[in-house]
Amino acid sequence: MAALTHQTYPTYGRIDGPIVIIGFGSIGKGTLPLIERHFDYDASKLVVIDPNPDTHNFLSQHGHRHLQVALTPDNYRDVLSGIFSEGQGFCVNLSVDTSSLDIMVLCRELGVLYIDTVTEPWAGFYFGTEENAARTNYALRETVRAERARHPGGPTAISCCGANPGMVSWFVKEALMTLAADTGRDTTEPVDRDGWARLMQALGVKGVHVAERDTQARRQPRPRGTFVNTWSVEGFISEGFQPAELGWGTHENWRPDNAHSYDEGCQAAIWLDRPGAITRVHTWCPTPGPQFGLLVTHNEAISISDYYTVGDPAAPEYRPTCHYAYHPSDDAILSLYEMFGSGRQQTQHEILDADEIVEGVDELGVLLYGHDRNALWYGSRLSTAEARRLAPYQNATGLQVTSAVLAGMVWALENPRAGIVETDEMDHKRCLEVQRPYLGPVEAHYTDWTPLQDRWQQFPEDIDESDPWQFRNVLAS
Repeated sequence: MAALTHQTYPTYGRIDGPIVIIGFGSIGKGTLPLIERHFDYDASKLVVIDPNPDTHNFLSQHGHRHLQVALTPDNYRDVLSGIFSEGQGFCVNLSVDTSSLDIMVLCRELGVLYIDTVTEPWAGFYFGTEENAARTNYALRETVRAERARHPGGPTAISCCGANPGMVSWFVKEALMTLAADTGRDTTEPVDRDGWARLMQALGVKGVHVAERDTQARRQPRPRGTFVNTWSVEGFISEGFQPAELGWGTHENWRPDNAHSYDEGCQAAIWLDRPGAITRVHTWCPTPGPQFGLLVTHNEAISISDYYTVGDPAAPEYRPTCHYAYHPSDDAILSLYEMFGSGRQQTQHEILDADEIVEGVDELGVLLYGHDRNALWYGSRLSTAEARRLAPYQNATGLQVTSAVLAGMVWALENPRAGIVETDEMDHKRCLEVQRPYLGPVEAHYTDWTPLQDRWQQFPEDIDESDPWQFRNVLAS
């Protein structure tokens, strides 16, 4: 689909009642114009909840209301119930330090549609919880799954719908259909979860890297003592300090010494007793080719492995390995080195504004590996220059997230009684139909690269040459 122009912005539906955006960082600021473009709603009922006083100046110019308050366990029910007193509307939770689960539960009680980009806990969880197992995304996801089991159906609440988690789950299905066509298989699209899982199994996919390379850069060097990123600094630090996690596939014949598994829940993942932001893996993206990625924990690493499981979760017939393999911007890499090296967080935070970025793309996709064609990367290669042309207030990283929020909101409006859902369970075609105009080139690339290639032979490693795609070979020594 061609890029949208002002004359071609489609209106996807009407949102009756209030629209509440919780959090107005880079993602909240970028989501607002997409809501303004694509929905019919009463502008007087759009409210942004954010404690930052600077938010008021921006919103006043746009004619929207700013509620300058930080939501807490003590006030969130009163604040949100007062706004959603009509029993309808849409809550768009894009904040850090607010419990996604608690707000989701309240919205469903009130009859309000809900979406977030991550299962976020209340402030203090990431650094105040002593047991690493309790700080994992597996544990957070299980709280949402338990709520869904207790209260199935009802008003739609979409959990973890941004670029990743979110869009990448839709890319997995597009990649599977591409691989099926290119290997001469049946291209009849599966109609349910079991069908998709068996298709992945039949295609011989051993696993999925959510493989990303962010090359966005500005002219000004990174100041010492400042954490610079292309999206939320607080969000990246929080997830970077969580233990590394990955969905654990049935083809794996080795496990790291610091790995731990679960006896309860979906049992689709393991976690490592090491921060994800300093755990490196070998991966591949189209522009750089082979590269290091960081094994930062993400919901999709667990949900994708869970969704594509065949058989008993405790003893599956088939399950793919899945994990994030993230190479952030160079400024973010330097910021991480400084932070972990010094043992303390920087006091200054900066997000690279679209207007100051002079070059670069965010290349975000899924690398399906281990099949007859070796490996297939499918994803978005969006530049900041194109992001600026497509929508205001965001760089390439931001637009990949905000356009996924838009797609999720559209799906929720069209499926208002779906209950609690993850993006793996949504109509990927419809969601990408909405999102694709904002993604720049969306491409499929095959590669003959494996983790056994491009290693430094002068320094022997403990690798498994019998199967290039063992996690033993992916994990960097």
